[in-house]
Amino acid sequence: MTDEDRPSVFAGIEEGDTTVTQGRTITEADVTNFAGVSGDFNHLHTDAEQMSESMFGERIAHGMLVVSAATGLLWQDRTPEEREAVVAFYGLDELRFRQPVYVGDTIHVETEVLETRPTDDGPGNGTVRNAVEILNQRDGVVVSCEMTSLMQ
Repeated sequence: MTDEDRPSVFAGIEEGDTTVTQGRTITEADVTNFAGVSGDFNHLHTDAEQMSESMFGERIAHGMLVVSAATGLLWQDRTPEEREAVVAFYGLDELRFRQPVYVGDTIHVETEVLETRPTDDGPGNGTVRNAVEILNQRDGVVVSCEMTSLMQ
């Protein structure tokens, strides 16, 4: 089957569609590895002694670690056909860190399609813009944003 014969996943996406992912616990290893990979060794994430006296009471996970873990949860939630249809992560807007995430917190992601926009040129059939909320185990919103993907 050629790409031209394959049904468009983009065509089946409608505004208002929602998803809820499985959960993922943020671990000590996640925070340590993310600090190493990103080079972000800010005391908020790496200094337990200093953070014990802070307003948070302990170290917090990097906000971008939480966003990165959320993109992984969203990827894992996709069907094989949907994975094949993703051309690119197209953008991130309105990013807000609402509450801290601590080592041991379990996050999941909830999305709603806000807009689908067909494209006439370039790769893909269109963009899909989603409202995204990342929630902790107490259903508190820890991060909110809009994510856009370019889809076949």
